[in-house]
Amino acid sequence: MRFLRLPLAALAGLLLLTACPSKTPDAGTDAAAPEAPLPKAPAFNADSAYAFTAKQVAFGPRVPNSKAHIACGDWLVAKLKGYKLKVLQQPFDAMTFDGTNIHGRNIIAQFQPQAARRVAIFGHWDTRPFADADKVHKNAPMDGASDGASAVAVALEMARVLSQQPDSLAPAVGVDFIFFDAEDWGYETTTQADLKDQLEESATTSSWCLGSQYWAAHLLPAGYKAEYGVLLDMVGAKGGVFTREGTSRENALGPLNKIWNTAARLGYSDYFRYQDTGGITDDHVFANKAGVPTIDIYHYNNSVDIFPAYHHATGDNMSIIDRKTLKAVGQTMLQTLYVD
Repeated sequence: MRFLRLPLAALAGLLLLTACPSKTPDAGTDAAAPEAPLPKAPAFNADSAYAFTAKQVAFGPRVPNSKAHIACGDWLVAKLKGYKLKVLQQPFDAMTFDGTNIHGRNIIAQFQPQAARRVAIFGHWDTRPFADADKVHKNAPMDGASDGASAVAVALEMARVLSQQPDSLAPAVGVDFIFFDAEDWGYETTTQADLKDQLEESATTSSWCLGSQYWAAHLLPAGYKAEYGVLLDMVGAKGGVFTREGTSRENALGPLNKIWNTAARLGYSDYFRYQDTGGITDDHVFANKAGVPTIDIYHYNNSVDIFPAYHHATGDNMSIIDRKTLKAVGQTMLQTLYVD
């Protein structure tokens, strides 16, 4: 998870905006027709998602070029194939901001690949190589339990559940689970001012989100199109709060409204807040550039400290992972597929 993208001129407006949450949709007048019940969707198993999170963490930090990274990637591929999904792998090479040459791998798994209508579920499966936001251990590796593993775990559980549905109970859309690599090896100005961003002079390459940048430039499947996409990032921690991020509102307001309204009807408004916040640099930026209207669901802290205290710190470990948060996100996403 990256930094806030906000012109200084807009800062005052953002502070006012984040201080005053948007109201939930009006219930309408007494004469309004009652809402139709939500279509029946399968149950999301939070215990399973928790176990998938723990499994990834058990490999160790999933830093590109490491043995743990390779092993976790192989496990993800095997798991997705085990659910009878069509799995594609997209290897790529890239240079990071500090001049490290890395070997990355984007992993794509398709549920109902024959379906014309498609929805993309994005996440990143790598971890940041250093806990530079940590107050003590700034150069230590980090587990990335919420930042990375939780999103992949939610997607894996969605894939598992969908793969068990008979055709008569499957959603009307195909689903593409797209796990980006090398998302989190970016240059952070607030914690790495003593370092130089060797990519800063590039007109096309951000130091963040290297895997999604590669995918956007080399779409796989070729010519990929989807009605919309959802990026999950930091969706497993206790007390998770998800707001209506700026780039999401600008590019995919319809899907954003649908997901937030679905969450509200499921009773998850404590997680999915009707609060508009600023845009951030994350994988959804590049998915949108590739023509897939995509929103970002990430753990928002407050208008001063955008990201929670565990962000890019050694505290991002299994002790913060909460089944209730995983359930809120996973069940909302499954239900939304059936609303489609």
